[in-house]
Amino acid sequence: MYQTVESFIQDYRNESESTSKLLSALTDESLRQEMAPGYRTLGHLAWHLVPSGGILHPTGLTFDAPPERSAPPATAAAIAEKYRKTADSLMEAVRTQWTDEKLQETSIVFGQPWKNGLTLYLFLKHEVHHRGQLTILMRLAGLPVTGVYGPSKEEWAAIGMEAPAL
Repeated sequence: MYQTVESFIQDYRNESESTSKLLSALTDESLRQEMAPGYRTLGHLAWHLVPSGGILHPTGLTFDAPPERSAPPATAAAIAEKYRKTADSLMEAVRTQWTDEKLQETSIVFGQPWKNGLTLYLFLKHEVHHRGQLTILMRLAGLPVTGVYGPSKEEWAAIGMEAPAL
């Protein structure tokens, strides 16, 4: 749970930069990649990473975001650009609309009383979770994957090293 607005901003800035790098590696063709019939395509998953009201709506935080459950754009570049703009808008909203004290206030989210600092924490973990799914679909689509918490296989190779075996 976040105790300060600035701690969320710092974490989200770092995490959103990683997400943005991955989204920038998508191609229009890759957006149709699916893991299995009946599951999200890479394009739908990428669009799901763009912040929307969702989990944050009950807290009263307002920021410029696409409508909940809207159809994804047709191009990878449009998804990546909307992600960057929306992430920036979210950080600005938290910075200007909330105080550290506001993070201690409780809102009803999914029928449960959650402190706003917890809601921000779970919002960020939700993005990290789906970003992991994104990297798997990117591999299946034959796209390069950028490292998030360490170098990817391609990044190890670029510095002349072999990725450690697991």
